[in-house]
Amino acid sequence: MLKAVRISFFLLMLLLAVMTLAGSMAASSSPQIYILHVDDAIVPAVAGYIDRGITQAEENQASAVIIELSTPGGLLSTTEEIVDRILEAKVPVVVYVNRWAGSAGTFITLASHVAAMAPASRIGAASPVSIDDSDDSLSDTMKRKLTEDTAARIRSLADLRGRNLKAAEATVIEALSFTDQEALGLAPLTKDHQKLLELDTPYLDPPLVDLGAEDLDSLIAQLNGMVVEIGGVEITIVTDGYSKTDFGMSTVEKFLQAISDPNIAYILLSLAVTGIILEFVNPGSILPGVVGAISLILAFYSLAVLEASWAGVFFIILAFVMFILEAFVTSFGMLTIGGVASLVMGSIILFGGGPELFSLDINWWVIAAVVFIVVAVFVFVIGAIIRTHRRRPQTGKEGLVGKVASAHTVLDPTGMVLVEGELWTATSEAGRIEVGEEVTVTKVEGLKLKVSKKQTGG
Repeated sequence: MLKAVRISFFLLMLLLAVMTLAGSMAASSSPQIYILHVDDAIVPAVAGYIDRGITQAEENQASAVIIELSTPGGLLSTTEEIVDRILEAKVPVVVYVNRWAGSAGTFITLASHVAAMAPASRIGAASPVSIDDSDDSLSDTMKRKLTEDTAARIRSLADLRGRNLKAAEATVIEALSFTDQEALGLAPLTKDHQKLLELDTPYLDPPLVDLGAEDLDSLIAQLNGMVVEIGGVEITIVTDGYSKTDFGMSTVEKFLQAISDPNIAYILLSLAVTGIILEFVNPGSILPGVVGAISLILAFYSLAVLEASWAGVFFIILAFVMFILEAFVTSFGMLTIGGVASLVMGSIILFGGGPELFSLDINWWVIAAVVFIVVAVFVFVIGAIIRTHRRRPQTGKEGLVGKVASAHTVLDPTGMVLVEGELWTATSEAGRIEVGEEVTVTKVEGLKLKVSKKQTGG
């Protein structure tokens, strides 16, 4: 009986082990879909995030990577980096436009193996902002070169993925945008768009994107069985029984993306200079120096990422120099006016000098707020500190100068005087002084005072 029980227990344990192994094998064989979320401008932190997500998906042999995208645009160099990473990916990369694929987002979408759009989303307007006709900082030849190079890049991506070349090129040359239905070839284009694209039909054929999907689950279902080419080899995407891996940004990546914003960079630079100057003007206050130093490091990162104009940085620094000089020089407000003008000018030209794929500028209300706060700090706070340092000391031995004392003994010429409730040895500078006479302290020499008779009357 005992032997039968042992055999039954052994068979039960063996059955459980087999079931566990079978379950783990089934789980490991289920298709894994990595979901990445890009919301906001395309900056280096986003490129690092996408590279990290694709790399992990490759290591885990995922069926596909889906980048849920909504962006107004981004830096041209960062966009190129992301596009190259997608082209080199060893797993299918799907871009799902949820709301907006402006400018840089258009390049990223067209580089993907599968391009999809959500209802009411849009794509396009991929012209580099610095080649706008209103920008006089570039010659006509340079503008033409930038236009042609950017257009050639987007044509090559459209051609590689079998998408509409004319429509892709028009997003750069004419800054055209398309709705999801237009990009899918399901809705007619406007007559102006048809004319610009020189189309015989009001519909895009081939379309600019591949799929339309209500949500991610609908998209994943449509991906099942699609064939894409990776490294010259055709791969079939399998999503039956899939499991999703939501691959989010790290805390550091989120922070770096947040400070890679023109408004934040501008505020950090202003805060850095203000804090450092406060520390120099009032040594030992510590907090302004610490805040200023940290803000300066972060500002340098943001300015480098956003390729800020050095002319703008110098104008801003010049403004702070003028504000400091105002506290030392009687300029009747001219230095303050010059500082405000320099700060505003530097703020306007700080960003937007390069051929980027979105508008790099600072909101006017941010500029107004920073100018107001900086001027107030320098006029009232730093001015008060400087005036305090320049004022005659009012405490300690030096603070006795100018005080009124009374003779405790006869000063002929040396004796004792009572000042501020304390007895001091004092020497009269002019003549004999009787007991009880009032004198004025004129000088402090060690532990002795120099006094003179108090002047009376007008």
